[in-house]
Amino acid sequence: MIDPILLGKSALVTGGARRMGRGIALALARAGADVAITFRDSRTEAAETAGEIERLGRRTLAVECDVRSEDSVRLAVAEVVRHFGRLDLVVNNAAVFESAPLDSLTLDQWDAVFETNARGPFLVAREALPHLRASKGDEGGRIINIGSLGGMHAWAGHAHYCASKAALHMLTQAMAKAFAPEVSVNCVAPGWIEMGELSAGSTAAQAGHFAAKTPMGRNGSVEDVAQAVLFFAAGPHFVTGQILAVDGGLGF
Repeated sequence: MIDPILLGKSALVTGGARRMGRGIALALARAGADVAITFRDSRTEAAETAGEIERLGRRTLAVECDVRSEDSVRLAVAEVVRHFGRLDLVVNNAAVFESAPLDSLTLDQWDAVFETNARGPFLVAREALPHLRASKGDEGGRIINIGSLGGMHAWAGHAHYCASKAALHMLTQAMAKAFAPEVSVNCVAPGWIEMGELSAGSTAAQAGHFAAKTPMGRNGSVEDVAQAVLFFAAGPHFVTGQILAVDGGLGF
């Protein structure tokens, strides 16, 4: 069933083919938005997710895009705008996660994480900005970045990931000031989220450990994250520059 809170809006979710991005894309579609997703390697999953969006009665588009590449981002955003005729909302979800000891971390590992997690959202937001500024109505355009609890609390075995997400949190606040008043920019920072499969480098024991440490007594779900995204997508446009932890209290 469509909840029309975003009816008439069009959205772009990077990395929207699977896992958390898929859940966000479907939540936006259920809220009435037409939703484009980008993918890099997950062509089959992208087609499946696009099919699910269509079955919800919304227009959709699956675009191959490498968010690390300026040219690829430019072409992808242009294709989305041509397809929908407008762009009102961007969710910068595409990201990479890696575990590695800091004292043996290579420059290539460091750069690979920052290229996707920090450069990617910058490129996508910059390219989408003219279209978001043209978004009609009192609501205005929206950018929602997907950060991480790791950008707020240091994890020794994930230093490059944590640093990249901390950079994205600061970029969120810088963009919120730079792109105001036409565009609001906020960030959802998930804690441990269960996605039907274990995260890279994690174990069932670790998942249980974090659930036991979480005041709410469980790990988060993709739907928890998607609902937080919907708050920023449809809530007051006056709310901007915020970093919202979706962690069940784990980060307290």
